Formats: sequence, structure tokens, C-alpha cells
Amino acid sequence: MTDDRMKGDKLLCEIFKSSRKEEMYLYVDKRQGLKDVPEALLERFGKPVSTMTLILTADKPMARAKASDVMAGIRDKGYYFQMPPAKEEYLMDLYRTPTEARY
Repeated sequence: MTDDRMKGDKLLCEIFKSSRKEEMYLYVDKRQGLKDVPEALLERFGKPVSTMTLILTADKPMARAKASDVMAGIRDKGYYFQMPPAKEEYLMDLYRTPTEARY
């Protein structure tokens, strides 16, 4: 993909969240939409729900990804896929065992 989408190192990015999994996101070029995202990924992702549109620059601070990595993924593949963060092992214990208040 060699076009003017990355001109001036700015990118109009649309972010979609997964309807199936918490904290799973797809970042795409707003003008291209989801057309470059593989069908297999979209099936796993579920119905994409648009959460926001923003202008990305390489130095823009982001919560869990480097903006330069997001921009490179969109430039190279047409999208950037962000998995949910790994759960800490001690948090997983909260889901495995029933809790009882004991005083």
C-alpha cells in the first residue's frame, strides 16, 4: 500500500472494539475502513463497534500500544490488531474458586 495515507506522518484512524471480547481492538485507516481486514480475523473479532476516530502521529501517547507500531501495522497490512492484556495469575484465582466472606 503506497499511497498518501501516511503523508506527513499523520493518519486518520478509526478504532473498533470487539463485540465478542473485552479490550480487543482493531485500528484502521478511516478512509479505508475494514476492507483490508482478513475475513477470518473479523469472524473471531465479532461485530466491529466503532469507538472513536483520531489523528495518529508517531509520537502520540496511547494506553497500550505505541502509535508508531499502530501506524506501521496499518501502513503494511491495512489494520492493527490489539489483543486484550494478559490477566495476572492472582486475578485468575478470583474466577476459579468461589469466594466466601469469613470473619
